[in-house]
Amino acid sequence: MTSRYSEFFHTTGALGRLVEALNKLPGVGPKTAQRLAYYLIRTDDADARGLALAIIDIRDRITYCSICQNITEADPCRFCTDENRDSSRICVVEEPLDVIAMERTGSYKGTYHVLHGVLSPLDNIGPENLQINELVTRLKENTVTEIILATNPSVEGETTAMYIRDLCGSMVSSITRLARGLPVGGDLEYADDVTLIRAMEGRQEF
Repeated sequence: MTSRYSEFFHTTGALGRLVEALNKLPGVGPKTAQRLAYYLIRTDDADARGLALAIIDIRDRITYCSICQNITEADPCRFCTDENRDSSRICVVEEPLDVIAMERTGSYKGTYHVLHGVLSPLDNIGPENLQINELVTRLKENTVTEIILATNPSVEGETTAMYIRDLCGSMVSSITRLARGLPVGGDLEYADDVTLIRAMEGRQEF
């Protein structure tokens, strides 16, 4: 943010704090943060307060599933408690949004495990920063026949997949990787349904 804008928003107190908070959101730059702030100023009082309450509510009610680490309002989550799902298969994904993408296809009926990120030494993100130990615990305590590695086809995603393969290879009979129908460097959540279905159907031993 330029010094001219910084000085103005600093002197306006509440407005400056709002712009600064919005600017911290992913994908929201200084200009967008300013436009959002002024939109909230002009919006209906009930809508503005409704947004504030929704943010507070999600912070109070959303938690992580103690089994798969997905976000949920009830622990365990609906995927882990669904008796119609195949609990012997675990699809490992990077983020909760990837679970939504996989469910959108309707082709997968197993369970999930959310890592909440990928290994990235440059960003100081190691195995201890991800939900990998929780995955190992699941494998030790349950009968799992297949792990499907559905991390994104990026350098970090591949590194994470290989680490999990090496760590868990002796604990499960089959470890597969989504087929290369997914573009290199692409994100799972942005893939179309047909691509995801073909990637799932064409997964290979990893």
